[in-house]
Amino acid sequence: MPAPKRSARSPIGVFDSGIGGLTVVRALMERLPFEDIIYFGDTARVPYGVKSVETIRSFTTQIADYLLERDVKLLIIACNTMAAVAGDAVRERSPVPVLDVIDAGARAAVDISRKGIGVIGTPTTINSNAYARNIHALNPDLHVYSQACPLFVPLVEEGWLDHEVTRLTAKEYLKPVFVESIDALVLGCTHYPLLKSLLQDVAGPGIKLVDSAITIAEQTARVLTEMDMHNPQRQQPEYRYVVTDVPLRFQTVGGRFLGRELTQLEQVRW
Repeated sequence: MPAPKRSARSPIGVFDSGIGGLTVVRALMERLPFEDIIYFGDTARVPYGVKSVETIRSFTTQIADYLLERDVKLLIIACNTMAAVAGDAVRERSPVPVLDVIDAGARAAVDISRKGIGVIGTPTTINSNAYARNIHALNPDLHVYSQACPLFVPLVEEGWLDHEVTRLTAKEYLKPVFVESIDALVLGCTHYPLLKSLLQDVAGPGIKLVDSAITIAEQTARVLTEMDMHNPQRQQPEYRYVVTDVPLRFQTVGGRFLGRELTQLEQVRW
Protein backbone atom coordinates (compact mmCIF):
# COMPACT_ATOMS: atom_id res chain seq x y z
CA MET A 1 0.00 0.00 0.00
CA PRO A 2 1.66 3.29 -1.04
CA ALA A 3 2.01 6.03 1.56
CA PRO A 4 -1.11 8.20 1.42
CA LYS A 5 -0.97 11.91 0.66
CA ARG A 6 -2.77 12.58 3.88
CA SER A 7 -2.95 15.85 5.76
CA ALA A 8 -5.05 17.35 8.52
CA ARG A 9 -7.64 18.16 5.84
CA SER A 10 -7.93 14.52 4.75
CA PRO A 11 -11.15 12.67 5.59
CA ILE A 12 -11.76 10.04 8.24
CA GLY A 13 -12.63 6.63 6.76
CA VAL A 14 -15.36 4.60 8.47
CA PHE A 15 -16.54 1.20 7.29
CA ASP A 16 -19.06 -1.46 8.17
CA SER A 17 -20.57 -4.59 6.68
CA GLY A 18 -23.81 -2.70 6.09
CA ILE A 19 -25.77 0.16 7.59
CA GLY A 20 -25.17 -0.09 11.33
CA GLY A 21 -21.91 1.86 11.30
CA LEU A 22 -23.85 5.02 10.53
CA THR A 23 -24.36 5.32 14.31
CA VAL A 24 -20.58 5.76 14.54
CA VAL A 25 -20.68 8.39 11.79
CA ARG A 26 -23.41 10.21 13.69
CA ALA A 27 -21.30 10.24 16.87
CA LEU A 28 -18.29 11.51 14.90
CA MET A 29 -20.37 14.30 13.36
CA GLU A 30 -21.42 15.44 16.82
CA ARG A 31 -17.98 15.14 18.44
CA LEU A 32 -15.88 16.37 15.49
CA PRO A 33 -18.14 18.72 13.51
CA PHE A 34 -15.44 19.97 11.10
CA GLU A 35 -14.06 16.61 9.95
CA ASP A 36 -14.78 15.23 6.48
CA ILE A 37 -15.96 11.60 6.55
CA ILE A 38 -16.15 8.80 3.99
CA TYR A 39 -18.43 5.94 5.04
CA PHE A 40 -18.33 2.57 3.28
CA GLY A 41 -21.13 0.04 3.81
CA ASP A 42 -20.86 -3.35 2.10
CA THR A 43 -24.60 -3.61 1.59
CA ALA A 44 -24.35 -6.14 -1.27
CA ARG A 45 -22.52 -8.73 0.86
CA VAL A 46 -24.10 -8.22 4.28
CA PRO A 47 -24.50 -10.13 6.60
CA TYR A 48 -20.90 -11.02 7.38
CA GLY A 49 -21.73 -13.15 10.40
CA VAL A 50 -22.57 -16.25 8.36
CA LYS A 51 -19.35 -16.09 6.32
CA SER A 52 -16.01 -17.84 6.90
CA VAL A 53 -13.09 -16.11 8.61
CA GLU A 54 -11.15 -16.11 5.33
CA THR A 55 -14.01 -14.44 3.44
CA ILE A 56 -14.55 -11.80 6.15
CA ARG A 57 -10.84 -10.98 6.15
CA SER A 58 -10.78 -10.73 2.36
CA PHE A 59 -13.82 -8.43 2.19
CA THR A 60 -12.62 -6.30 5.10
CA THR A 61 -9.13 -5.69 3.72
CA GLN A 62 -10.60 -4.94 0.28
CA ILE A 63 -12.73 -2.17 1.81
CA ALA A 64 -9.84 -0.86 3.89
CA ASP A 65 -7.68 -0.64 0.76
CA TYR A 66 -10.46 1.26 -1.05
CA LEU A 67 -10.54 3.88 1.69
CA LEU A 68 -6.75 4.08 2.00
CA GLU A 69 -6.54 4.80 -1.71
CA ARG A 70 -8.71 7.85 -0.99
CA ASP A 71 -6.01 9.15 1.38
CA VAL A 72 -7.95 8.94 4.62
CA LYS A 73 -5.97 10.04 7.66
CA LEU A 74 -7.52 7.46 9.98
CA LEU A 75 -9.57 4.26 9.63
CA ILE A 76 -12.44 3.22 11.88
CA ILE A 77 -13.78 -0.33 11.79
CA ALA A 78 -17.39 0.30 12.80
CA CYS A 79 -18.49 -3.34 12.47
CA ASN A 80 -18.02 -5.64 15.46
CA THR A 81 -17.73 -8.75 13.26
CA MET A 82 -15.07 -7.13 11.06
CA ALA A 83 -13.17 -5.90 14.12
CA ALA A 84 -13.27 -9.28 15.83
CA VAL A 85 -12.18 -11.30 12.80
CA ALA A 86 -10.07 -8.95 10.66
CA GLY A 87 -8.92 -6.03 12.79
CA ASP A 88 -5.36 -7.34 12.93
CA ALA A 89 -5.27 -7.86 9.16
CA VAL A 90 -6.31 -4.23 8.56
CA ARG A 91 -3.70 -2.90 11.00
CA GLU A 92 -0.95 -4.93 9.33
CA ARG A 93 -1.55 -3.22 5.98
CA SER A 94 -2.58 0.27 7.07
CA PRO A 95 -0.12 3.21 7.10
CA VAL A 96 -2.63 5.23 9.17
CA PRO A 97 -4.05 4.57 12.65
CA VAL A 98 -6.86 1.99 12.82
CA LEU A 99 -9.49 2.21 15.53
CA ASP A 100 -12.31 -0.27 16.12
CA VAL A 101 -15.52 -0.41 18.12
CA ILE A 102 -14.50 -3.46 20.17
CA ASP A 103 -11.32 -1.90 21.53
CA ALA A 104 -13.08 1.40 22.21
CA GLY A 105 -16.02 -0.27 23.97
CA ALA A 106 -13.79 -2.53 26.06
CA ARG A 107 -11.67 0.40 27.25
CA ALA A 108 -14.69 2.48 28.18
CA ALA A 109 -16.29 -0.42 30.08
CA VAL A 110 -13.11 -1.11 32.07
CA ASP A 111 -12.86 2.58 32.98
CA ILE A 112 -16.33 2.69 34.56
CA SER A 113 -16.84 -0.82 35.96
CA ARG A 114 -16.05 -1.75 39.56
CA LYS A 115 -18.00 -5.02 39.72
CA GLY A 116 -18.50 -6.76 36.39
CA ILE A 117 -19.37 -6.11 32.76
CA GLY A 118 -22.20 -7.40 30.60
CA VAL A 119 -21.77 -7.53 26.84
CA ILE A 120 -24.61 -7.86 24.34
CA GLY A 121 -24.12 -8.34 20.61
CA THR A 122 -24.86 -10.48 17.60
CA PRO A 123 -24.16 -14.23 17.89
CA THR A 124 -21.01 -13.89 15.76
CA THR A 125 -19.55 -11.14 17.94
CA ILE A 126 -20.42 -12.93 21.19
CA ASN A 127 -19.06 -16.27 19.94
CA SER A 128 -15.79 -14.60 18.93
CA ASN A 129 -15.23 -13.71 22.62
CA ALA A 130 -13.46 -10.57 21.37
CA TYR A 131 -14.91 -8.23 23.99
CA ALA A 132 -14.04 -10.56 26.86
CA ARG A 133 -10.47 -10.94 25.58
CA ASN A 134 -10.03 -7.19 25.24
CA ILE A 135 -11.53 -6.50 28.66
CA HIS A 136 -9.44 -9.16 30.40
CA ALA A 137 -6.29 -7.86 28.69
CA LEU A 138 -6.99 -4.49 30.33
CA ASN A 139 -8.20 -5.82 33.69
CA PRO A 140 -8.07 -9.61 34.28
CA ASP A 141 -9.98 -9.27 37.56
CA LEU A 142 -13.23 -8.08 35.95
CA HIS A 143 -15.87 -10.70 35.24
CA VAL A 144 -17.54 -10.53 31.81
CA TYR A 145 -21.00 -11.92 31.08
CA SER A 146 -21.95 -12.10 27.40
CA GLN A 147 -25.35 -12.51 25.76
CA ALA A 148 -26.26 -12.80 22.08
CA CYS A 149 -29.33 -10.77 21.06
CA PRO A 150 -30.02 -11.75 17.44
CA LEU A 151 -33.50 -10.19 17.23
CA PHE A 152 -32.35 -6.65 18.05
CA VAL A 153 -30.98 -5.94 14.57
CA PRO A 154 -34.22 -6.65 12.64
CA LEU A 155 -36.24 -4.83 15.32
CA VAL A 156 -34.06 -1.73 14.93
CA GLU A 157 -34.23 -1.85 11.13
CA GLU A 158 -38.02 -2.17 11.39
CA GLY A 159 -38.02 1.02 13.45
CA TRP A 160 -39.45 -0.63 16.58
CA LEU A 161 -37.19 1.36 18.89
CA ASP A 162 -39.71 1.75 21.73
CA HIS A 163 -42.13 -1.02 20.85
CA GLU A 164 -43.53 -3.37 23.46
CA VAL A 165 -42.25 -6.35 21.48
CA THR A 166 -38.73 -4.90 21.63
CA ARG A 167 -39.06 -4.20 25.36
CA LEU A 168 -40.22 -7.77 26.08
CA THR A 169 -37.41 -9.15 23.90
CA ALA A 170 -34.84 -7.06 25.78
CA LYS A 171 -36.14 -8.24 29.16
CA GLU A 172 -35.92 -11.87 28.03
CA TYR A 173 -32.41 -11.55 26.57
CA LEU A 174 -31.01 -9.60 29.52
CA LYS A 175 -32.53 -11.71 32.28
CA PRO A 176 -29.47 -14.02 32.60
CA VAL A 177 -27.08 -11.05 32.45
CA PHE A 178 -28.84 -9.08 35.17
CA VAL A 179 -28.71 -11.94 37.67
CA GLU A 180 -24.93 -11.46 37.62
CA SER A 181 -23.12 -8.72 39.49
CA ILE A 182 -22.56 -6.09 36.78
CA ASP A 183 -22.46 -2.31 36.74
CA ALA A 184 -21.73 -1.76 33.02
CA LEU A 185 -23.40 -3.07 29.88
CA VAL A 186 -21.57 -2.83 26.55
CA LEU A 187 -23.77 -2.32 23.48
CA GLY A 188 -21.67 -4.57 21.27
CA CYS A 189 -23.42 -3.91 17.97
CA THR A 190 -23.69 -0.67 16.02
CA HIS A 191 -27.47 -1.09 15.75
CA TYR A 192 -27.94 -1.09 19.51
CA PRO A 193 -27.38 2.64 20.26
CA LEU A 194 -30.80 3.26 18.72
CA LEU A 195 -32.22 1.13 21.55
CA LYS A 196 -30.25 2.93 24.26
CA SER A 197 -33.22 4.62 25.91
CA LEU A 198 -35.23 1.39 26.04
CA LEU A 199 -32.25 -0.65 27.25
CA GLN A 200 -31.46 1.85 30.00
CA ASP A 201 -35.06 1.57 31.20
CA VAL A 202 -34.79 -2.21 31.26
CA ALA A 203 -31.36 -2.18 32.91
CA GLY A 204 -32.22 0.37 35.59
CA PRO A 205 -30.13 3.20 37.05
CA GLY A 206 -27.53 0.94 38.65
CA ILE A 207 -26.08 -0.14 35.29
CA LYS A 208 -24.23 2.23 32.96
CA LEU A 209 -24.54 1.61 29.23
CA VAL A 210 -21.39 1.73 27.10
CA ASP A 211 -22.16 3.05 23.62
CA SER A 212 -19.23 2.08 21.38
CA ALA A 213 -20.21 4.76 18.84
CA ILE A 214 -19.71 7.51 21.41
CA THR A 215 -16.56 5.96 22.89
CA ILE A 216 -14.90 5.57 19.50
CA ALA A 217 -15.74 9.18 18.62
CA GLU A 218 -13.96 10.25 21.80
CA GLN A 219 -11.03 7.97 21.00
CA THR A 220 -10.85 9.44 17.49
CA ALA A 221 -10.71 12.97 18.91
CA ARG A 222 -7.82 11.98 21.21
CA VAL A 223 -5.86 10.31 18.41
CA LEU A 224 -6.28 13.31 16.09
CA THR A 225 -5.04 15.57 18.89
CA GLU A 226 -2.01 13.36 19.46
CA MET A 227 -1.27 13.37 15.72
CA ASP A 228 -2.00 17.10 15.41
CA MET A 229 -4.37 16.14 12.57
CA HIS A 230 -7.60 17.94 13.39
CA ASN A 231 -9.03 19.63 10.31
CA PRO A 232 -8.00 23.31 10.61
CA GLN A 233 -10.85 24.42 8.34
CA ARG A 234 -13.92 25.72 10.13
CA GLN A 235 -16.52 25.24 7.44
CA GLN A 236 -19.24 22.79 6.45
CA PRO A 237 -17.59 19.34 6.18
CA GLU A 238 -18.14 16.88 3.36
CA TYR A 239 -19.85 13.57 4.13
CA ARG A 240 -19.75 10.83 1.50
CA TYR A 241 -21.49 7.46 1.67
CA VAL A 242 -20.27 4.57 -0.48
CA VAL A 243 -22.23 1.32 -0.72
CA THR A 244 -21.99 -1.82 -2.83
CA ASP A 245 -25.76 -2.02 -3.31
CA VAL A 246 -28.69 0.33 -2.72
CA PRO A 247 -31.35 -1.93 -1.20
CA LEU A 248 -34.98 -0.96 -0.82
CA ARG A 249 -35.48 1.43 2.11
CA PHE A 250 -31.72 2.01 2.50
CA GLN A 251 -31.99 5.78 2.60
CA THR A 252 -34.97 5.68 4.95
CA VAL A 253 -33.30 3.30 7.40
CA GLY A 254 -29.95 5.04 6.95
CA GLY A 255 -31.50 8.38 7.80
CA ARG A 256 -32.86 6.88 11.01
CA PHE A 257 -29.38 5.70 12.00
CA LEU A 258 -27.77 8.98 10.99
CA GLY A 259 -30.35 11.29 12.48
CA ARG A 260 -30.43 13.33 9.26
CA GLU A 261 -31.07 12.92 5.55
CA LEU A 262 -28.59 10.66 3.82
CA THR A 263 -27.16 12.47 0.77
CA GLN A 264 -24.10 12.06 -1.49
CA LEU A 265 -24.72 8.34 -1.82
CA GLU A 266 -22.43 6.54 -4.26
CA GLN A 267 -22.52 2.91 -5.39
CA VAL A 268 -19.45 0.87 -6.34
CA ARG A 269 -19.58 -2.54 -8.00
CA TRP A 270 -16.96 -5.22 -7.44
